[in-house]
Amino acid sequence: MIPAQWDRRIRRASELTSTYAFAAEGLRYYARVATFQKSLYAEIQKGLADSPKVSADRPLRDELDLFLLLPRFSPFLSVIQQIAPAPLAQAASGLAQKGPAAWQLAIEDFWHAEPELAALTSETEHVDSEGPDGAISSDRLLAWIFLQPYAEYLADNREIAAVDGAPSTCPLCGGKPVVGVLRSEGDGAKKSLICMLCAHEWNFRRIYCPACGEEREPQMAFYSAPEIAHVRVDVCDTCHTYLKSIDLTKTGLAVPVVDELATIPLDLWASEHGYHKLQINLLGT
Repeated sequence: MIPAQWDRRIRRASELTSTYAFAAEGLRYYARVATFQKSLYAEIQKGLADSPKVSADRPLRDELDLFLLLPRFSPFLSVIQQIAPAPLAQAASGLAQKGPAAWQLAIEDFWHAEPELAALTSETEHVDSEGPDGAISSDRLLAWIFLQPYAEYLADNREIAAVDGAPSTCPLCGGKPVVGVLRSEGDGAKKSLICMLCAHEWNFRRIYCPACGEEREPQMAFYSAPEIAHVRVDVCDTCHTYLKSIDLTKTGLAVPVVDELATIPLDLWASEHGYHKLQINLLGT
């Protein structure tokens, strides 16, 4: 059975198109991406159905089933050419013409990169097929979108591991967090982070910067807007990095990775005030 999180993401994206008109185009695109990712997850699940659960001691990135993945990369590129904004659609078309050797290189380049390289930073928020220093390679962005359901399947089918402390990167795959989550706990709320690649969620400290390790309370702050009260911008005034967090104590129906996509005005506010995003999302914002 396909995990229900895919249907929740697709449904939430559709719901928010009417609530946040400014993000409607991006949300419709994401819903179509997620629909493809859901079908790819199902194919991966079927292809690996007889595989035993992997030991928690084995790094997730040690696994890469190219025999399973490569035949599915061409259909993925076809979908992206049909639904993506023009620059990414053109990049998908160009990569499609290069053939399987280039596809394998793009997949392996992303998957085996060091975590800080695989986690596409937002220092330059554009797709650049040449991939100069700091720019986001279009091949890498495409590989990220394609590999996300594969990584999520691997994370869903691993033994549960005990994690010491509160790591700033994903304890399963080393990816950076794409969004934070606040849930009720006692008289307050506990915080967790969600990985940009495998969607694994892990506990994290409330007052701590996942980018630079700052833990002095005066240097840490958060901001929100009344119109989007359940989403806040957690900022660090030491490294000037921010990460959005979704407060489920205020809106229990929120789906963190989707609500993060929808709240573009908070990203604009953060940028205008000199903060840069710890990790972009699949829309490149």
